[in-house]
Amino acid sequence: MIATTRRQFFGLAAGAAALTGSATEAAIAKVQTKARIVILGAGAAGTAAASHLVNRLDGARITIIDPRKEHWYQPGFTLIAAGLKPATYSVSQTADWIPDGVELIAEAASEINAYGRTIVTETGRVVPYDFLIVATGLTLRYDEIKGMSRDLIGKNGIGSVYAGPDAAAATWAEMRRFNEKGGVALFHRPATEMKCAGAPLKYAFLTEDYASKAGTRGNSKFLYYAPQKALFSVPIVAEKVRMLFGERGIEAHFEKTLTAIDAERKVATFKTLEGPEEVAFDFINVIPPMRAPDVIQQSPLPWKDKWKGQGWLEVDPATLRHARFPEVFAVGDVAGVPKGKTAASVKWQVPVAVDHLVATISGTESTATYGGYTSCPLITRVGKAMLVEFDYKDNLVPSFPGVIAPLEELWISWLMKEVALKPTYNAMLRGRA
Repeated sequence: MIATTRRQFFGLAAGAAALTGSATEAAIAKVQTKARIVILGAGAAGTAAASHLVNRLDGARITIIDPRKEHWYQPGFTLIAAGLKPATYSVSQTADWIPDGVELIAEAASEINAYGRTIVTETGRVVPYDFLIVATGLTLRYDEIKGMSRDLIGKNGIGSVYAGPDAAAATWAEMRRFNEKGGVALFHRPATEMKCAGAPLKYAFLTEDYASKAGTRGNSKFLYYAPQKALFSVPIVAEKVRMLFGERGIEAHFEKTLTAIDAERKVATFKTLEGPEEVAFDFINVIPPMRAPDVIQQSPLPWKDKWKGQGWLEVDPATLRHARFPEVFAVGDVAGVPKGKTAASVKWQVPVAVDHLVATISGTESTATYGGYTSCPLITRVGKAMLVEFDYKDNLVPSFPGVIAPLEELWISWLMKEVALKPTYNAMLRGRA
């Protein structure tokens, strides 16, 4: 096991923060252009893309389209749902992150005309573009779980970490109530692609840890249901989680998908190979199916032969450029790539997509590639986590080899999540990562 002192940790954190102040773009002369660039989405990916474009271009007309007034720091939701941060920890104002010189149209997009290169907003405003960066994120489809809706979160033992800061706080309240007495705690993940696929695992670990601390672990049963045949997409990580589940007494069940919730009876129904299976619960963390927003699915931009019905954009996994519309790029959760629905992925995706866009404007070629980097600080207890980093090929790609072992439960990995990640995220929004 690799031991790291508090002083060493803060030295690492300082080094990581220094790396976010990238000198690469500052050293490159800005490209003169009158190009009209539209960014759909003002979340992590869209805001970071706008900041990088401002750093790289001079004279471009850059427009972000997004109706959301609040910007949510989504990696903080798990900490809120663990009672370690208030709901306000993840909330800031969208407008506060928009770079100078970038126009924000605070409306939803209602139509994407990829052939005519225009976006139509909900009020009928037509916004033309020369280049389009799609960074809408995804939608949480609670409606696809019979009997489930957002207003059930925080009632009858039902939690859902993903639904927002307030929902995360309500989930913590339900988890805390559960651990006062114990019972059956039920965890699962959807059959669709999803953001931060480690989050359902984290919350199972955290709930079990709190039950142990509360003295009700002996009165409790912990169940985890997965539609897939493994607990994680990276085989070596899946095996490690399986071992930890075994050590902690968390039962793993495979090829079972949540289809319905009966809130009054506290019963969840799963689709299995043998037919419907009802599971009674005292606490459940509901993870809904996740899909691209309707405006994306109704456009010609999604994959036609992959992830059917999910709507992820058909992009080259290395360049994030659309396969059929070369003036279109996708970054963040909505990009149709094999890995990469995390904030850490955005950090690596955005500079690549922007470099290819700028190269097209300047008449050159970019050699920048995205290799599928994804990071998951996989919390296993309060104060312990595994800093799992991997790529398209399921290779582990640790940022601190020899210091942070990716498959060991370490205090330093926990602090990277709790302390160092948010400043790095904020730097990313400013285009400094």
